[in-house]
Amino acid sequence: MSPNQRTFSLGRVVATPGALQAFAHTEENYLPYLARHVSGDWGEVCPDDAQANDEALADGARVLSAYSLRDGTRLWIVTAADRSSTCILLPEEY
Repeated sequence: MSPNQRTFSLGRVVATPGALQAFAHTEENYLPYLARHVSGDWGEVCPDDAQANDEALADGARVLSAYSLRDGTRLWIVTAADRSSTCILLPEEY
């Protein structure tokens, strides 16, 4: 799949204070991570979660991607099952 091809709707995109602080600390932009998520690049999830995400595209379950920022901070991006919203957060904020 092309990196620019959207595989599902993100809905309203929000971010937690911890995620925003992490991006500010590393001086990174969230958009490349969001683009990876919506194009089906699930990042650093385990094989079972990757399979669940692939199935979620067909059955409408929630979608979870995991990435690491430049300083090693873990980041999750979660799109709700109803595709009404996507949240960028740190795992400990879940």
